[in-house]
Amino acid sequence: MAVVAGPDAGHAIPAIALSLRLAEAGDEPVLFTGERWLGLDLDGVTLAPLAGLAPRPEDDDADAGARIHARAAHIASEMLPGLSALLPDLVVSDVLTAGGGMAAERLGIPWVELSPHPLYLPSRGLPPIGSGLAAGTGLRGRARDTVLRAATARSIRQGERERSAARVGIGLAARDPGPAARLVATLPALEVPRPDWPAGAHVVGPLLWEPTGDVLAPPSGDGPLVMVAPSTAATGVPGLLDAVCTGLGGSGMRIVVAMLEPPERDWPDGVVAGHGRQDLLLEQADVVVCGGGHGMLAKALRAGVPAVVVPGGGDQWELANRAARQGSAVVVRPLDSDALRAAVDTVLAEPRFTRAARLAAATATQVEDPVTVCRSVVAPMR
Repeated sequence: MAVVAGPDAGHAIPAIALSLRLAEAGDEPVLFTGERWLGLDLDGVTLAPLAGLAPRPEDDDADAGARIHARAAHIASEMLPGLSALLPDLVVSDVLTAGGGMAAERLGIPWVELSPHPLYLPSRGLPPIGSGLAAGTGLRGRARDTVLRAATARSIRQGERERSAARVGIGLAARDPGPAARLVATLPALEVPRPDWPAGAHVVGPLLWEPTGDVLAPPSGDGPLVMVAPSTAATGVPGLLDAVCTGLGGSGMRIVVAMLEPPERDWPDGVVAGHGRQDLLLEQADVVVCGGGHGMLAKALRAGVPAVVVPGGGDQWELANRAARQGSAVVVRPLDSDALRAAVDTVLAEPRFTRAARLAAATATQVEDPVTVCRSVVAPMR
């Protein structure tokens, strides 16, 4: 099986986790991804460079449609030789690295879409994804959602036209038939009911993997342990670490900052920072302060730990509000050190947040096995 994902941690890490699951089940996964991950030693997984990632002179990353669709078509064309030589039984393509699905379609190989977050397809029963709003109720609430959906419909149609043009440019039919199945890699607690849940979409739970074996020892003492994990996304809120040090410093809380690449800086007493296993820290943490990216938020809730979320752009506002409505998080926006301190104090003082996080963790038993879903797509083709 070929797994395709770009180099961003929020997309590469779930693809790595899925590849390891496939290998453990006896399949032969080949992971096509960015250079930053190619030096890994993953048992049973072959790593290969994802062709077409290098920006071209004509690429405009400020244009989201071009970035997603035109770049996807380019990646599909560039990876065709390698994929055709491999001839896998199945391609699993990350939702933002759509070129993997296009290449599979060109070769007549079935493919599955991997969404490393809740399902973000538009729905006739929900406000637009990214609004952070709950589905409206009553006549007024439903009317609000109808107006909001109409306001985004033009952009959706434009995206569909851009996708069609990109497909035609590499020899595919204008109409996108879509994947054979979708793996929705989130906790059911972060999903929302919709009247038009697509056939073939399977909630498989968060796909989590620790990129290091190093263990961070928390600061000594008996104060509450606050784990801090700033966003790895370009859309994350800057200044979170400064706000944590200012707002929580001297509070008696023990603070541990766990991230892929901790910045070189002076840390105050009571703060430990480094690149260490987050899963082990979550076993001890009382609260997590994070940016609202799906990976960290799902990891915290999967461990039953409540969160204080400082969301940036992208889908972080949506996810932060879903967790807040579920009862396991407090949202801080805009970022302010005093507001951050107040939110952490609230979560630590009120047990209802921990109870809600544990209820979210319990929904992990309500998911399907992604390996089984993948094999179910391959089986009819044999």
